[in-house]
Amino acid sequence: MSTTPRRETLTWAALATVVAVAEHVFLRNAWYVAAWDHLIGDDLTALTILGDHICLFRRSDGTVAALADACPHRKLPLSMGRRCDDGVECGYHGLVFDGNGACVGAPGNQGRIPRGADVRSYPVVERYGLSWVWMGNPERADPADIVEIEHYGDPDWGLNTGPAMDFSCDYRYIVDNLLDPSHVAWVHDTSFAQEAARDTPLEVEKRDTGVCVSRWLYGGEVAPFYAKLVEFDGPCDRHQHYEAFYPSTALARAVFTPVGTGGPDGPLHDDLFQMDSWNFLTPMTEKTTRYHFFQLRNVRPGDAAVDRLMSEDVTGAFSEDRQVLEAVQRGMDAAESHINMHIDTGPLRFRRHLETLIAAEGD
Repeated sequence: MSTTPRRETLTWAALATVVAVAEHVFLRNAWYVAAWDHLIGDDLTALTILGDHICLFRRSDGTVAALADACPHRKLPLSMGRRCDDGVECGYHGLVFDGNGACVGAPGNQGRIPRGADVRSYPVVERYGLSWVWMGNPERADPADIVEIEHYGDPDWGLNTGPAMDFSCDYRYIVDNLLDPSHVAWVHDTSFAQEAARDTPLEVEKRDTGVCVSRWLYGGEVAPFYAKLVEFDGPCDRHQHYEAFYPSTALARAVFTPVGTGGPDGPLHDDLFQMDSWNFLTPMTEKTTRYHFFQLRNVRPGDAAVDRLMSEDVTGAFSEDRQVLEAVQRGMDAAESHINMHIDTGPLRFRRHLETLIAAEGD
């Protein structure tokens, strides 16, 4: 009987509708994280989301305004201007715009508001310590569409946050990575890895909101990153739950329970450890992405030392991802073809349906 692995090869052309950097790359009718909400204040903040240049600031009532970052007169970025009451004054000729984008002052036009002087305003919602911007049709902006995050604000769960990270790659490569539990065995061998993570089969489930990839790993040692946090001794059973939500939010849930107590049928051990790592990807351009994240854990809430430890370790691990994914972007840009393997099932299913959603916006 042959022991040669079966090869599954798909050319780039065969997957063009799934992986190509095409004209329609972004799903616009969706919420995207702009920034940590505490970083948006009275000053004007310039951001790029889905290729749109946006100027953000906080009004006197505490709400956040998001305007197209270009004065309609000569297109100077509004972010180069100055605050004017609850609006912004262009730094070139003084046109003034309120927080909804309406032009309310035109000193260089004999006091008359020029026709067509308004600028686009984007809906903003603050949730989970983040400011979210709706990039599509404002009439379709429903805050209920923001992903629901279990345990956020629960006093029995710890929370740590990290700085926003910029990746020089297509956001979809990062989603691919967040639907790939196997990569930890090679990219994160000193932190998230276990030997069983190399080749234990994956279960893939397509959902209305996205795709979930998961598996149980039985009888291994606790991975180094988690060994600092798990509160039981000895080997463990581990559950990897990687779920991506359209268009670019992902949950990586890690569960560790004493050996012999894991499995899909439960109930799990009282001493289990769970960490939910939430990842928010904001495409800035087709090949640049801003990455926000936080982790929730069911142990040692309110422990500032653990918060710092986890934030530092996770930032280090995500820096490893960044190095790999930026190299992947360069490699794929130069490639005429590539192969896929069974471990790519989840990412490819996600990409296929995301492409369908994007195409439907153009119908």
